[in-house]
Amino acid sequence: MTFAALFTVFGRIGCLSFGGPAAQIALMHRELVEERPWLTEDQFLRALSFCMLLPGPEAMQLATYAGWRLKGIPGGLLAGGLFVLPGAMVIAALAAAYVAYGDVPAVEAAFLGIKAAVVVIVLQAIQRLASKALKTRDAVALAVLAFIALFAFDLPFPLVVALAAAWGALRASGERGSAPPRFDAARLALVLLVGGALWAAPVALAALAGQELLVQLGVFFSKLAVVTFGGAYAVLAYMTQEVVSGYGWLTTEQMIDALGLAETTPGPLILVTQFVGQLTGALQGGPGLATLAALMTLWVTFVPCFIWIFAGAPLIDWLEHQPRISGALSAVTAAVVGVIANLSVWFAAHVLFAEVGLLSAGPLSVIAPDPRSFDPAALALVLLAAALLLWWRWPLLAVIGSLALAGLAVGATGVA
Repeated sequence: MTFAALFTVFGRIGCLSFGGPAAQIALMHRELVEERPWLTEDQFLRALSFCMLLPGPEAMQLATYAGWRLKGIPGGLLAGGLFVLPGAMVIAALAAAYVAYGDVPAVEAAFLGIKAAVVVIVLQAIQRLASKALKTRDAVALAVLAFIALFAFDLPFPLVVALAAAWGALRASGERGSAPPRFDAARLALVLLVGGALWAAPVALAALAGQELLVQLGVFFSKLAVVTFGGAYAVLAYMTQEVVSGYGWLTTEQMIDALGLAETTPGPLILVTQFVGQLTGALQGGPGLATLAALMTLWVTFVPCFIWIFAGAPLIDWLEHQPRISGALSAVTAAVVGVIANLSVWFAAHVLFAEVGLLSAGPLSVIAPDPRSFDPAALALVLLAAALLLWWRWPLLAVIGSLALAGLAVGATGVA
């Protein structure tokens, strides 16, 4: 294993990681488990379960873990950085275009095709993950219950994961296996100390320089990084309220545009924080402040993710030898299949329908697309993606490129 190979593979993952965590996890499974023996199925699923328990974007943290597993901390920095960098560059360009022009219809049209491809990629991935992770009746039941809890009852994501973990811990045998790897408390403390100092450094520098806006951005998005369990959508309402009503940085319409554009880029959806920071800086101080604000939000959003992984990844193997904790992680692994299935349904609904609301009746709260907003062009793109990927078995890059061109053609003809 060389750093050049690591750079090539994770650079490819970073550039193709469209469609949110379900698609990103599927892509990494394909690249790291199926196409090359870099991680075993057990390592991948155990790490995914662990990342699901952490605040922040689980797919980015999974990439960081894979890099760490292969090449230590330098490998983790490279893999996690490459997962974020392509999307960050696209977001920077989109934010600049948004300030200059207000919208980017050609980009949105191209990414409609990419989203259609993602729908098929995710469905294919769920089948593969389920065949590996759901080998017992308990595992199948947990996956189904997790899906129902999220899809039908809109329960908080952390609660679903916590309940699955509690069930797994209670059902686990109390017998220990072989001797676990040594728990290195000194290393853990060093990672937390150095990581925490790096996390706080730019905020402290901005305070010394008297840059009040940068300090506010750094502090706010640092807090957000700690509470972002379950991905960006879990904290989107809170972020919008604070950005619009609390700080007055952006309008509600600008926040909606920010999310819409962030959804069309590779990388984690939490990159919406970069868009918010960059747009805020541009509106209050011009291009220079916009660049600094974007860098600040990127730093305080993603440095914590590296800290969680570098501190916690060495514990994954240790945790495996703790019967109750290992049982909890196994249960979370099964529940993750249901979580990804729910994300997939949510994503497909938003690709195929322009208007998607919630239908509530007592404790039930299910996704309810407006039939009048059905997009036949989006369905045609999904079917095209299915034909290319499942029937003709085109390479993934060729499928995504072709669907982007097809989306542009749809946008040019005004069908969508």
